[in-house]
Amino acid sequence: MDAAEPLLFDKAYVLCYRTFDIAEELDLERARRVLTEDSRRLKLSRENSQYIQLPNPPLAYELGRRPLALRDGPVTVDVTARLFDHGAVSIILQVPVVPGTSLKALTRMADELYDSQALEDLALELVEGVRRTIAPAAQAPHLWEQNESYTVIFAEHIRGNPTADELVTRADLARLLLGESGTVPLSPRESESVLQSRFSYTIQDLVVIDWNSAFVYEPSGSRDIPDLLEIANAQLLEFRYYDERLDAHITRIHEKVQAARHGWATLFRSPYRSLARQTLSTLVDLNEFIERVENSLKIIGDFYLAKVYESAVRRMRIPAWQAAVTRKQQLLAQTYGLLKGDVDIDRSHTLEAVIVLLIVLEIFFAFFRVFEH
Repeated sequence: MDAAEPLLFDKAYVLCYRTFDIAEELDLERARRVLTEDSRRLKLSRENSQYIQLPNPPLAYELGRRPLALRDGPVTVDVTARLFDHGAVSIILQVPVVPGTSLKALTRMADELYDSQALEDLALELVEGVRRTIAPAAQAPHLWEQNESYTVIFAEHIRGNPTADELVTRADLARLLLGESGTVPLSPRESESVLQSRFSYTIQDLVVIDWNSAFVYEPSGSRDIPDLLEIANAQLLEFRYYDERLDAHITRIHEKVQAARHGWATLFRSPYRSLARQTLSTLVDLNEFIERVENSLKIIGDFYLAKVYESAVRRMRIPAWQAAVTRKQQLLAQTYGLLKGDVDIDRSHTLEAVIVLLIVLEIFFAFFRVFEH
């Protein structure tokens, strides 16, 4: 391929993911029965994909085609919803790239989509519809005010069929993933940082993963890698959600402990009984959540897809969020131990008081019987 020729994308899409937390848990089988649309479970198709196990594969169904307002005019996007058993739903908007689009034009397009308010509004409107549709399958439904976004620039055919090495050499993929459409070049260190997580299974395919976006060149058309990136993004959302929930509960404990005062009214009943029960309930919910999220994908072999997924997990900083949740979980468990200890002490005080009262009554009745005789 001539290095002087411009890179033109003849078949490509921009996959925009907006992931929301809508419930504590989703019953995917019940959701499948509720849906009138044609729904399908996620199944990886790539060779050796059997070494990645999805114990409860997410459920997807089509939401149809919707208009999306962009700077150059509205475009029609294909929309899919994907449901995860740990309570997340991903809205996937597939934005078409006009055949023959240059890399420079694609970079401008990506830059707009990364922060598009029109896209955010459309995703929020769609997730509200999904919530209504699958309401019977949602346990403890809600809609967390935050969401997690990710963008995959997916190319199936680039004119001239460049190899992975030619793409890395000729295309400024770092600018594409960062959405830098200006004229000032990026520093070599910044470009190197963005491109450090790149993979190729053959000389004709390429994956470059950044923390908020990825470039996938896959002539076969397989969507396995975007699907894995979506799963990782949903895991990140759940850890962020529970991190905030733990922060709120720890703050609530601090406020209630400060407000509660031991006095005569609480001599025989701890003011922390209700708080201890709430803390135990939160710990139980958290343990179930961590198990569901960690079991959403299991790797049992060291091969290409596993390496891509694990790189995405590191790039999205999921281990740091998971460590924060684990640390706060341990803090909450210690706090529960202290609260339970206070409740147990008050119970022992109550028991001791009852015993003393019984002794006094026994002595009183003994004296009463003596004076009667």
